[in-house]
Amino acid sequence: METRTLKYFLAIAKEENMTAAANTLHVSQSALSRQMADLEARLGRTLFVRTNRQTLLTEDGMRLRQRAEEILSLIEKTEAEFLSSEDDITGEIHIGAGETRAFHLIAQAIKNTQARYPGITFSIYSANALDVSRRLEQGTLDFGLLFEPVNKERCQYLDVPYADRLGLLVSRRDPLAEKEFITENELLSIPLLVSSRFSPDTVLSHISRKNISRLNIRGTYNLIYNASLMVEAGIGSALAIDGLIRTDADSPLVFLPLVPPSQMHTIFVWKKNHLMTKAAEVFLAEIKKICISGSNT
Repeated sequence: METRTLKYFLAIAKEENMTAAANTLHVSQSALSRQMADLEARLGRTLFVRTNRQTLLTEDGMRLRQRAEEILSLIEKTEAEFLSSEDDITGEIHIGAGETRAFHLIAQAIKNTQARYPGITFSIYSANALDVSRRLEQGTLDFGLLFEPVNKERCQYLDVPYADRLGLLVSRRDPLAEKEFITENELLSIPLLVSSRFSPDTVLSHISRKNISRLNIRGTYNLIYNASLMVEAGIGSALAIDGLIRTDADSPLVFLPLVPPSQMHTIFVWKKNHLMTKAAEVFLAEIKKICISGSNT
């Protein structure tokens, strides 16, 4: 399977139209159609649902899209590694992270790294721990910033000297906004928005098991910004991490910390026994300096 064929396939997946993809690739539509027909024949699967106006992916096509993106990403990273020199280190570093204020340490490391090596660029992928861990294992991410607990047997890691405070994001119009904090028992009577999945690295996991089934859950979310708009609209209050959404005096939202206090800790991880690019090595050295200096303050 040639990389050119995979690039052609991804162009069609992006454009959702054979003619538009052919124009983007500067090839004829007939040639592109033949390439895709050959690819389907070789794999023995139907990759596209074709209509007069659209060319959409089947379930097998969506699976191939994920693999094609992973394969081409690894090829690009390998080429960049061998083309860079000791004096002029370049390349793209891929980092996966959940939503956390701890990312400000990663941002500082990115700034410091690019000040020394302007040719190093960064791609940030926001996702949950399961997705980030899978991509680390596949090699499409170089590093991950994950909430504890994490299975550390298959990764190397640094403890990040920062803890996120947990609480409830409420509308300033809500009578709850007059409170200074919120207890777990008080949560039982509040319409809630919670993380879309339950696992040890989500805010919901910090609620006692006996109370989880008693919560009045009105909706779920993956990213807190969209959830904040739901809170503002009066749909419910969101169990969340402090500092991700503006809650100053001019904000329509208020953050109430949980009492007793509850925190989430993060670690910076990378795949064990993984051969790093030069760009990844210098970035990791910068992260180590920041984490060590932060833990001593």
